[in-house]
Amino acid sequence: MPNQPPRGDEPCCPPLSREPLTSDWAGDLARMFKALGDPVRLRMLSLIASHEGGECCVCDISPSFDLSQPTISHHLKVLREAGLLDCERRGTWVHYRVVPAALAQLSAVLSVESGLVATSSCAPAVTLEEVAS
Repeated sequence: MPNQPPRGDEPCCPPLSREPLTSDWAGDLARMFKALGDPVRLRMLSLIASHEGGECCVCDISPSFDLSQPTISHHLKVLREAGLLDCERRGTWVHYRVVPAALAQLSAVLSVESGLVATSSCAPAVTLEEVAS
């Protein structure tokens, strides 16, 4: 199976250490990682993900940043376009929530499967006592 986002009931993405990414999927992942490369956007995602109920009104996001409302809207738009956030308008306010599947893809693609790098010179040495415990 080529390394690409899961569809339907397929298991989540294989890690980078199992097989190379296709160029299409690398582009999709790069957009998500690029969106998270900005500290403000990373904080916004964290704020929304950790908010009670898993969603957050823009009125609760704005006071956490010393930024203008248009700048906050821009950052939220970048996160939405990268597929990391979803939103819903309720009256005059917009409520944002994290897209769990997007975070699962990012997490899965960066995970290291057990045993794949055990012999790497970068892997820490493990004693038999540690393995047994």
